Amino acid sequence: MAKIHILVADDHTIVREGVSLLLQSEPDIEVVGEARNGREAVDKTLQLHPDVVLMDIAMPEINGLDATKRIKAARSEAHVLVLTVHESDEYFFQALQAGASGYVLKGATSAELVAAVRAVYSGGIYLHPSVAEKLVADYLKRDSSQTNQHDRYASLTPREREVLILIAEGATNQKIASKLVLSTSTVQTHRANIMEKLNLHNRAELIKYAIRQGLIQLE
Repeated sequence: MAKIHILVADDHTIVREGVSLLLQSEPDIEVVGEARNGREAVDKTLQLHPDVVLMDIAMPEINGLDATKRIKAARSEAHVLVLTVHESDEYFFQALQAGASGYVLKGATSAELVAAVRAVYSGGIYLHPSVAEKLVADYLKRDSSQTNQHDRYASLTPREREVLILIAEGATNQKIASKLVLSTSTVQTHRANIMEKLNLHNRAELIKYAIRQGLIQLE
């Protein structure tokens, strides 16, 4: 049976040794080397040709993200699996952009780590469950927010939309009243209705809203 060759890169000796022992106990996995920093991870990847590089992010000399970029540029067939304490989606997206195929937290179980190694070796993408859950929740939140914004805008009358654009463009109540042939008090009423319907609280928020919705353009 062909084995999955692994390089373990982490600046903490106890982590490298523990992970190596864990992986070595699997019949289809062989740890071919260890690296103490990002530079070593790159060099040893080129020397040892591992199938999967288990990569920490915070390491000296070259961090794990930069090391991943260099590895993928020099040996694209190597699969990088990030093993980190960072649960932030910012690091996750940076890791994927660098070329990583998976993202596992150091709080993962041994079974999760082994599953992640096998998944990326097979050409798949692996996300630690808590990271995947957070990403889905963030996506649903953004999607819901965009839907709500669309629904709120749809609730505006044609006249309120006109007033909204003019306010966002910097027109005063008097100028809006003159342009639309309305009384100033009517413009103020429209303005109050717009703020309430869109859940905005001041002109700055209204301008940001108009820009996001593509109602006005920045010069």
